[in-house]
Amino acid sequence: MTNVGASDARDRDTDGRARNARPRDGLGRPLPYGAEGVPRQPEGVLRAPEETVDEAQALLAAGRPFHAHEVFEDAWKSGPPEERPLWRGLAQLAVGLTHAARGNAVGGARLLRRGAGAVGEWAVARGEDRPYGLDLPGLARWARELAGRVERDCAPVDARAEAPRLGP
Repeated sequence: MTNVGASDARDRDTDGRARNARPRDGLGRPLPYGAEGVPRQPEGVLRAPEETVDEAQALLAAGRPFHAHEVFEDAWKSGPPEERPLWRGLAQLAVGLTHAARGNAVGGARLLRRGAGAVGEWAVARGEDRPYGLDLPGLARWARELAGRVERDCAPVDARAEAPRLGP
């Protein structure tokens, strides 16, 4: 439940934490109140790792990387501690694509590279580069390649056309 106080124009939940109830577009950008947005991903959903990968892949394929990032974020926050860097890296890849699609070349490239580094480091540290059917080396290559193009072209990318394949 949200409310808007007279002295605070931001939406707040019953505990006073900021919650933005505005509708959002497919890239997670807020739209004006009353506008029709895309359905938001519910927060705090506990999913099996394979469900996380499947749901995120469907969102990426639909051109909704911001929403895929939220799915990965749920896994990052609720998963076992040893897997949190993996899910955080995947969330960074998705939000990097989000920024690139929004036209933020600097932020997009930075997050794509950070995510590539995180999933690569996790794979090396664990000696496992294909957990839950994920292709971590392929994702790292995709992210670094896209980061280079985003920096070079400085133009928004098509999130659907640039969406990675998470597995082989």
